[in-house]
Amino acid sequence: MKDRADRRQMDLLAWEPPEVVRAFPAEHVRAASMRAQISKAVAAALRDCETSREEIAVAMSDYLGEAVPKTALDGYASEAREDHTISVVRLMALVHATGDVRLLQLLAEPFGSMVVDTKHREAIEEIIDLDRRDEVAEYLDGLERRIDARRRRRRGGHR
Repeated sequence: MKDRADRRQMDLLAWEPPEVVRAFPAEHVRAASMRAQISKAVAAALRDCETSREEIAVAMSDYLGEAVPKTALDGYASEAREDHTISVVRLMALVHATGDVRLLQLLAEPFGSMVVDTKHREAIEEIIDLDRRDEVAEYLDGLERRIDARRRRRRGGHR
C-alpha cells in the first residue's frame, strides 16, 4: 500500500514559537566582569556569523565611514585584551554587519529592558493599553464604591 501522507504538511508537534527576544544563552557569555562578558558576546557573534571577519570589518568600515581593521575585531573578541573593549559606535556597526541583535540584548538586560523586533510593537502596545484599561476600570470601581458609601452615610443608611 502506498503512503498517501502529504509531505508538505507541517508537523504541528514540531512547531516552536518564534523567538521574541534573541539573546545569548547565559552559559555562552558568563564571565567575571562586564568587559569579559562583552568580549565573549562579540566572539560568539563573530563565530556564529557566516561572513568572515575580514568581510565583517569591511562592512563595519563602510557603515561607519572609518577604517575598522580585522585585528580590531580580534581584539574585541579576546577576553585577554582588557585594553581593547568595543565602543558603542563600533558595536552598532558590528550589529549592522552581522545582523546579530543579541549584542544589543546583552546591553539592555542589566537595565530590565529587552530588544524586540518592531513587528511586535503593536501587540505590545495593545497589551499595555489593556493593562491601563484594567487599571482605570479598577480605579473607577473603587471611586464608585467610595461615592456610594458617602451617599449612604449622608442619608443615614447602611445599605
